[in-house]
Amino acid sequence: MTIAVGDKLPSLTLKERTPDWPADIDTDAMFLGRRVVLFAVPGAFTPTCSINHVPGFIENRDAILSKGISDIFVVSVNDHHVMGAWAKSTGGEGKLRFIADWNAAFTKALGLDIDLSAGTLGVRSKRYALIADNGVVTHIGIEDNPGQATVSAAAAILEAL
Repeated sequence: MTIAVGDKLPSLTLKERTPDWPADIDTDAMFLGRRVVLFAVPGAFTPTCSINHVPGFIENRDAILSKGISDIFVVSVNDHHVMGAWAKSTGGEGKLRFIADWNAAFTKALGLDIDLSAGTLGVRSKRYALIADNGVVTHIGIEDNPGQATVSAAAAILEAL
């Protein structure tokens, strides 16, 4: 079942690369008592993700935060080392929080996993963006095509806010 507006985000542990080393990130700490934007990409360093999706959120970061958002998270089915390197290469380090869903547990719990084995990527996340208030989804945009970032783009999130 795919997560929808009104659903609570799942409780589990993800990883984030920090200056000291990887840190466990509890999703309850990420979401509860806060209003956040989370967007997911099929893969770090992939074309649409690196050229369109992440840059849009970096460029619109201040406008999004000005709407009462505490944090902007980007999640991908990659390990924390890859996510840390990607944060640096995109210029998003310190602006967005790059979260590793290394085993796709979060992605699967949301019902947003996709098998991209035909493109040699394996099980990954569908491309989506959501707004959550106190851990409850208030808006979600899921792309039909993983190579597009329209309903999950920063502009669409700004419009929804």
